[in-house]
Amino acid sequence: MSRNFLVVDPEEDMEVLKGLASPIRIKILKLLHVEGALNGNDIADKLSLPQSTVSTNIQILESAGLIRTETQKARKGNQKICHSMFDEVMVMFKEDIKPLRSNTIEVAMPLGLYTSCDVSAPCGLCSVDGIIGLLDVPDTFLDPERMKAGLIWFTRGYLEYQFPNNAKLSQNTIEAMEFSMELSSEVPGTSADWPSDITLSVNGTEIGTWTSPGDFGDKRGVYTPDWWKLKGSQYGKLKSWRVTTDGTYVDGVKISPISLVDLDLANHHSIRLRIAVKDDAKHPGGINIFGRGFGNYDQEIIMRLQTEL
Repeated sequence: MSRNFLVVDPEEDMEVLKGLASPIRIKILKLLHVEGALNGNDIADKLSLPQSTVSTNIQILESAGLIRTETQKARKGNQKICHSMFDEVMVMFKEDIKPLRSNTIEVAMPLGLYTSCDVSAPCGLCSVDGIIGLLDVPDTFLDPERMKAGLIWFTRGYLEYQFPNNAKLSQNTIEAMEFSMELSSEVPGTSADWPSDITLSVNGTEIGTWTSPGDFGDKRGVYTPDWWKLKGSQYGKLKSWRVTTDGTYVDGVKISPISLVDLDLANHHSIRLRIAVKDDAKHPGGINIFGRGFGNYDQEIIMRLQTEL
């Protein structure tokens, strides 16, 4: 399932190939891909490796551009946090690379820029600077300050976003459509075992449901601000819904037969994305949506349209 991909030209990107040419470095990349951002000590513990070995290989991966690191304050001094940069690495020759890069249209939608909503309490919004409006008051979701939101949560209901159909504007045919966002369940406090069915719809057609396993608060999110209480939701899972000509997938696993044909995007000037926890959900465990400044991934809601060349 493509989210962030790197295309490597073997004739020019030898540093990347060298970065991948190690079982230890591959283990580190896989660990970061599955677990999210980790510091060097965590990596060493989880892989049962010496700290010095991990440190050396982190430097190689960072030099190759396969991970990025940032320094954060720790209880004693500073710690280096490692982030995986790519979900897929593809080795292709130069003549094949340009078309692959040129046929993807990407739009980042700020969390607070929803066009309609209907939510139930407990619910709330906050920016990197503080709480927006009043907690557990659904009418707060109409507050103009919502445009600054970096974290949104509610128990039942939906938010709907309206993306431009730039493929139609450029008269290109869509081959695949993808939505990427960081999500978790929502429970008072936190609980790693709190399933919630999160359903996405496009232009009124339900494309599929992913069941979030829980509401995660065991450690502070990489980007979650210090003022946000540690007992609150800290981070989520980065999930991707992808609609193709043969169905809908979440992280590469087919969950629905709904295809691009069913959505008929060529006849819509916009693409309306609804994110919901339905009243009749089997696991109605609420939702947290993490945006810039919160969670483990510093991103908004991303839509990618892959078009024909």
